[in-house]
Amino acid sequence: MAALPQEMTYIAHGAGGGAEVLVPARGPLPVPQPDEVLIRVMVTGVNRPDVQQRSGAYPPPPGASPIIGLECAGEVVATGASVTRYKIGDRVCALTNGGAYAGYCAAPEAQTLPWPAGFDAVRAAALPETYFTVWANLFGHGRLQPGETVLVHGGTSGIGVTAIKLAKAFGATVYATAGTAAKVAACLGFGADAAIDYRAQDFAEEVKRLTGSKGVDVVLDMVGAAYFQRNLRCLGWDGRLVIIAFLGGHQADAVDLRPVMLKRLTVTGSTMRPRTTAQKGALAAALEEKVWPLLAAGRCGPEIFRTFPLTEAAEAHRLMESSAHVGKIMLKVAD
Repeated sequence: MAALPQEMTYIAHGAGGGAEVLVPARGPLPVPQPDEVLIRVMVTGVNRPDVQQRSGAYPPPPGASPIIGLECAGEVVATGASVTRYKIGDRVCALTNGGAYAGYCAAPEAQTLPWPAGFDAVRAAALPETYFTVWANLFGHGRLQPGETVLVHGGTSGIGVTAIKLAKAFGATVYATAGTAAKVAACLGFGADAAIDYRAQDFAEEVKRLTGSKGVDVVLDMVGAAYFQRNLRCLGWDGRLVIIAFLGGHQADAVDLRPVMLKRLTVTGSTMRPRTTAQKGALAAALEEKVWPLLAAGRCGPEIFRTFPLTEAAEAHRLMESSAHVGKIMLKVAD
């Protein structure tokens, strides 16, 4: 194999700000730690936490790369001393701790998975962030079981599409919210049993109607405060509200908490990035066992909305912030 270059192109974001701060820059390749693989990045995904980090609201954890980017797919070009599973030349996708908007990225071996059979780099790179997040929150914290009912907010986001598809694949009834008639139709196309236009309808009233006043077992929410009271109304007995983002604010005022007690509700949530390598590795192992066979069989795959060159990361972020997309936005780095 050819020697690695001394420098790579990456996307810098300076002191943070609007999408315009994202510019190509040159710098040294990362050096993998003993438990890490070095990946020549082919494709990376664009996610909401990337936008938050760019704006200064989501700093990387201690020791993580300051470069934006939480997932990638590519080829292993070097391995740390304790790596045993992967060898140079293997094609992998990884949930990274940062650094994926770059020509090369180091990621823990435990957070790295082989491409599912039949996948190319674009589709493989679209997996880690949303599939790890949905598996941990919907099936972990949310304890979604076959035969239960779930309400997925933001049904056409990367997370939303993944949640709809996985929930259906594992035997749940799925309702989703979206902001336009076209996005409602898209949710139905992804497998949702019903979809609600939250701009035209009160989603809590629609859930009541759809469930015959029973309510759903789980709500997967990325809006936060603005939806909190209505989410409680949507839940049935022993229901679980799982919060994974705060697009509608993080402070809920004047909330009536009586439903929590009266219906024995659980309110929980989590973030992915602060989890330990062991915790993320456990999620990776579960995904490889439970979900990767479905992906290889042509089920539950990601929806790719648009792919930009890495150098057009600013345009990709503007699209993300517009919420005009349906599914994943990707950045192509190399062939």
